[in-house]
Amino acid sequence: MNNHASFSPSALAEKASEIVSNVRELSALGWTPATSSNFSMRLDSRHVAITSSGKDKGRLKSEDIMVVDLEGHAVATSLKPSAETLLHTQLYKHSPGIGCVLHTHSRVQTVASRLYAKAGKIRLEGYELLKAFRGNETHETAIDVPVFPNSQDMISLAGKVQRLLYSGPIWGYLIDGHGLYAWGQDMAEARRHLEAFEFLFACELDLRRLGAN
Repeated sequence: MNNHASFSPSALAEKASEIVSNVRELSALGWTPATSSNFSMRLDSRHVAITSSGKDKGRLKSEDIMVVDLEGHAVATSLKPSAETLLHTQLYKHSPGIGCVLHTHSRVQTVASRLYAKAGKIRLEGYELLKAFRGNETHETAIDVPVFPNSQDMISLAGKVQRLLYSGPIWGYLIDGHGLYAWGQDMAEARRHLEAFEFLFACELDLRRLGAN
């Protein structure tokens, strides 16, 4: 643990409150079962506010939000960061425009990740809601959402994600049997991307169930 705090306590309080209120809403939707999922927001150029490990997200409190540096090390706290913290911090390191990362485990996301794991991606094409993603201005487009094999080796998984980040604009990915990572410039945009992915994955599952794809 790094005991030398150099972030703003008031900024942490503000981010913690925003994380808690949004995560409770996502928990009410059933997207964070048991103690799964993790959520973060950028504090400054060197620090991230993130949910600590093992917390029930439906009962999350501000004191359950901790600070890590961009290497994933805890700062000025005895709370334990999630094993997946590296998957958050690599996004913040990759782009200063990323301000929020949301990782959920909805049933739709998990089922979609299993069904499309062999293909390695889900193609979303022709949907009006594709315009929900930053940079898309028309439904006449397609995006591929990567599906990575599940791994407890976070360094290896982060390496695969890193290669993806340099391939072009992207706002989320799935991990097989695990869930979705989605992000944006702030909480509102990250929520918009998350909810758009959830809706579009559900559409794809319905079409598959009906034999249409």
